Amino acid sequence: MSGTTALPTPSGPHLDKGLLPADFYAYEELLSDRERETIESVRAFLRTQAAPIVDDYWARAEFPFHLVEGFGGLGLLHWADPDSPESRPSNLLAGFIALEFGHADASLATFFGVHSGLAMGTILTCGSDEQKRRWLPAMSRFEKIGAFALTEPHGGSDVAGGLRTTARRDGDGWILDGAKRWIGNATFADLVVVWARDVETQHVLGFVVEKDTPGFTATKIENKMALRIVQNADIVLDGCRVPETHRLQNANSFKDTAKILRQTRSGVAWQAVGVMFGAYEIALQYAKEREQFGRPIGGFQLVQDLLVKMLGNATASCGMVTRLAQLQDDGVYRDEQSALAKAYCTVRMRENVGWARELMAGNGIVLDYKVGRFVADAEALYSYEGTREIQTLIVGRAVTGGLSAFVR
Repeated sequence: MSGTTALPTPSGPHLDKGLLPADFYAYEELLSDRERETIESVRAFLRTQAAPIVDDYWARAEFPFHLVEGFGGLGLLHWADPDSPESRPSNLLAGFIALEFGHADASLATFFGVHSGLAMGTILTCGSDEQKRRWLPAMSRFEKIGAFALTEPHGGSDVAGGLRTTARRDGDGWILDGAKRWIGNATFADLVVVWARDVETQHVLGFVVEKDTPGFTATKIENKMALRIVQNADIVLDGCRVPETHRLQNANSFKDTAKILRQTRSGVAWQAVGVMFGAYEIALQYAKEREQFGRPIGGFQLVQDLLVKMLGNATASCGMVTRLAQLQDDGVYRDEQSALAKAYCTVRMRENVGWARELMAGNGIVLDYKVGRFVADAEALYSYEGTREIQTLIVGRAVTGGLSAFVR
C-alpha cells in the first residue's frame, strides 16, 4: 500500500529497539529519530531517578522536590521561552512524553501536566507578548512552577456557569474573592492561574497570582487515597489584590478557559495510556516470575487471558490517542474527539489496573509490588479534567447534531 508507514511486526525482537512491552503495534515508531531520542532520555531519567523512589514518596504523601531540577535538565519545555530558537514539539511527541510520565507515576504525570499544560498553556494561549516574556522563560526551565485554579468547593462540572470566585476592578488592580479546591501544585507553586468572574460584566477572566500575595492562602488537602504525591490544595482568596498587569490580556470568557481544557484533556488520555502500559508491564513480569503448582503462572490460560485483555485495552487506547495527536498536529481536531479519548482511555485504564491487581492477587494491594499505587491513582485520572459523564455529553451532543443533554 502506498502512503502508509511500515511498522515492525509486533514480536519479541521489536522490544530490542527500546519499545515498551505494551507497545504491541509499535506506535512509537511513528516518531522521528530525533523525537525518539527525546523519549529515550525521558524514559531513562524516569526509570533511574523517579521510579525507584515514588513508592516511598507516595506512601508519605510528599513531593520529591529534588527531581524538579532534573525535569528542567531534560529541556522538554525550553521551546516555550519566547526567545528560544526551538520549535514547539508535535502533539504526538508531547503525547508520548505524557505516556512516559504516566508509565512511571501518575502523580508525577499530573505535576508535569499541571505545570506545562494548564499553567504554561494558559499563559501561552491567553497572555500578552509581554506576559509571556515575563513568566515563561523561568517556567520553561522549571525555575518557577505553575498551578491552575478553576475547580471550586461547591462543584466542578458546573463551573462554566457557576463560577463563584469574583474579580472586582479597584483602581489600577483587581480584588479577588472566593475559594478553589483540588488545585495541584498550589502549596508550592510560584504562579497560580486563577479564574474568576468579573462582578461588573459577568465575564470569566484569568489572573496570575504570585505566591505570598496578601489574601492568597493555599492549604494542603490531606488523607487522599490517590495521587498522594501531588500536593493538592484548598485555596482561599480573601481580598487578594493583583495588578492589572497580572490579568491575562486574552482571557475574556469561559470559551478561553475551554481552549486550555480541550488541549489538556487529550494529555490526560495519554497519561491513562501510560498507566495502562505500566500496569501491564508489572503484571507481565510478575506472571513470568511468580510460580504456583510448580510453574510460572504466566503459563496458565486464565492468566494469559488477563494479560491479553490488558494488552488489547492498551493497544486500542494508544491507537486512539495517536490518531488524535495526528489530528491535532493537522489542526483539524474537535472538542468531542478529545472528550471521547479522555472518556474511553480512562475507562479502559480502570479495567487494566484492576486486572493487573487481580493477576497479582494479594500482592497486588501491597505497595512493594507497585500495582496498588496504579489502582489508586487511576481513580483520580478517571475523574479529573472532566468526568466520564461530562465527556459523554460532549460527544453525545456532537453525534446527535447538537442535541444537548446538559442540565441547565
